Amino acid sequence: MRFRPGLVADYREDAAIFRTGTQRVWIAVLLVVLVLLGVGAGIPILPGLFTLTLEGDMLLLAVTALVAAIGAIGLNIVTGFAGQVSLGHAFFLGIGAFTAALLGGEEVVRSVSTGEIVRGYELDMIIWLPASGLVAALAGLIVAPVAFRLKGLYLAFVTLGLVFVGGHLFREFKGITGGVGLGREAAVPSLLGFRFDEDGEVFGIFLSAEQKHFFLALVLLLVMGLAARNLARSRIGRALSAIRDRDIAAEIMGISLTRYKTIAFVVSSFYAGIAGALLFSVIGRVEPTEFSDLPGLLLSVEYIAMVLIGGIATISGSIMGAVFIIFLPRMVEELAATGLLGFIGESAGSGLLDVSQLARVLFGGFIVVFLIFEPLGLYGIWIRVRNYWKAFPFSY
Repeated sequence: MRFRPGLVADYREDAAIFRTGTQRVWIAVLLVVLVLLGVGAGIPILPGLFTLTLEGDMLLLAVTALVAAIGAIGLNIVTGFAGQVSLGHAFFLGIGAFTAALLGGEEVVRSVSTGEIVRGYELDMIIWLPASGLVAALAGLIVAPVAFRLKGLYLAFVTLGLVFVGGHLFREFKGITGGVGLGREAAVPSLLGFRFDEDGEVFGIFLSAEQKHFFLALVLLLVMGLAARNLARSRIGRALSAIRDRDIAAEIMGISLTRYKTIAFVVSSFYAGIAGALLFSVIGRVEPTEFSDLPGLLLSVEYIAMVLIGGIATISGSIMGAVFIIFLPRMVEELAATGLLGFIGESAGSGLLDVSQLARVLFGGFIVVFLIFEPLGLYGIWIRVRNYWKAFPFSY
């Protein structure tokens, strides 16, 4: 057993969160690296040549990636584990963002002459963060009776309609959302008096607001990632996998399709609500146009891409996909700055493709390539590399 880490002797060992000691060690190493990056320490990749650091906009991108990973995990629960295609993830992200802004934001008098007020109750994060997830979960519960009667392309069209319905609601409820072109201040990230949006010392270490947000997002991602992993290996997770693989056979076995599809939508919506609330508390402002019509559709497709490129039905794949998609535009910018590809211009009209156009082309291209050549995404590539080196030098 010591020299055969892939061999397990009982079901409990096979269903463990970390099946081997090697996995536990590497997870611990990864967490140490993330903590060091979060406090501003550099990690030497190529000694004397390249040191990995997170500073400025790179740190903000890292925070965005960690928060987006929470939303991607939620979408993977309903799409990857349960096999229910959802294109309405932006709707639940928006519900979470505006719920947080309502409960945790400040009340603003928009117009003295008309008496227009944008409500805000300035509640603590310990209230508005879980409330954002719960309100989004309630919306998922309302949608579920329609969703569990459909599957495949029909379900995709129904959830796509949520984006347009939500866009109309976000535009019209100006007392909550602030209205088109104005929006409102996001929730204040304050936990029991501790402010995450202000620079200050924590246990004697000076941290910027971005660094505080980084550790907040990292802790929440760990908690929600472990919760999703536990859900996947539980009775509910096994039922969702059975429904995904063959729903008729699952129903014959006594698995309630209605019950478990509803659970998948509710849990997925909860994760999306938490992600939406966190994301816009970092940005500092939330506007209805972020979730309506075309922007909302593109946002939903972006999260679908995180799942497809990262790896369907895997928690670690969701995280990989979120990091890849969030950092893709920045990688394109760095590539354009090197001048290695002369047809790439840094601004519109300065080349055959500008940076934003190339990023969109690569975005669509990666989706197609992974669907055709590696359906398991980045997680599948990691499995191939890991298995190769485990068997080396007899890798065939």
